[in-house]
Amino acid sequence: MAETMASFWGPITTTKKYCEINYAHSSYIAEFYNTISNIPTILLALIGLTNALRQRFEKRFSVLHVSNMTLAIGSMLYHATLQYVQQQSDETPMVWEILLYIYILYSPDWHYRRTMPIFLFLYGVAFAIGHSVVQFGIGFIVHYVILCLLCIPRMYKYYIYTEDVSAKLLAKLYVATLILGSLFWLFDRFICEEVSGWAINPQGHALWHVFMGFNSYFANTFLMFCRAQQRGWSPKVVRVMGVFPYVKIQKPKRK
Repeated sequence: MAETMASFWGPITTTKKYCEINYAHSSYIAEFYNTISNIPTILLALIGLTNALRQRFEKRFSVLHVSNMTLAIGSMLYHATLQYVQQQSDETPMVWEILLYIYILYSPDWHYRRTMPIFLFLYGVAFAIGHSVVQFGIGFIVHYVILCLLCIPRMYKYYIYTEDVSAKLLAKLYVATLILGSLFWLFDRFICEEVSGWAINPQGHALWHVFMGFNSYFANTFLMFCRAQQRGWSPKVVRVMGVFPYVKIQKPKRK
C-alpha cells in the first residue's frame, strides 16, 4: 500500500492508493511495476504511428497514436512520483484521448463538420482547467466511464458492418483485452488487503496498463481498417511473421 513518506520527489501528494509497496526497488521510482508497465503502450503506439505515417493515413490517426504515447508517459511520471500534479498529467490526457476517439468514431456521419471538433476541443480545455483546481475523485472515474460508454454504440456498428474476418478479430481482441484489463484493475483496487498478505503480489494495476496498451493498439488498428474501407483504400489486415497485426492499404491511383 502507498505510504506517505519523503523521497527524491518529496512527500506523496496523490489522492489515490495502489497495491504496490512504494520505493521497493528504487528511491527514484515510487511504484516500479506500475511505472515500467506503461512501456508496452509506448512501443505499440510507436508501431501504429510508423504505420500511419508510412502509408499516409489521415492525420487523426497519427494524433491518436501520439495521444496514446502521451498518456503512457504521463502515467509513468505519475506512478514514478506519486505527485498530485503528475496525477493530473495522467488523468487529463485520458479524457483528451477518449474525446479523440469520439471524434474519430462519429465524424464520418457528423453533419456539422466544424462544430464537432470545436466543441470537443473546448470540452477538453474546460475539463483540464476544472481538473487543475478541483479534485474530482470518484467523479473522475464516473465521468470517464460515461465518455467510454458513448463510444460503444459506434464501435458495435462498425463491427456488425465489417465483413472481413481478420478485422472482426481485431475488434474481439479489443473487447477481450478491455475485459481482462478491467478485471485486474478491480482486483488491485478492491482486494488489495488480501493481496498484500500473499507471497507474490500479482501487480494488478501494472497488468491493467499492459492490457490497455494492447487494447489501444487493437482499437486503433480496427478503426484504421474501418476508415480505410470508408475511403475506398482496399484495406486488409496483415501480420508480421504471422502474429502481429497491422493494416495495409492500397489507395487508388490518381488519373
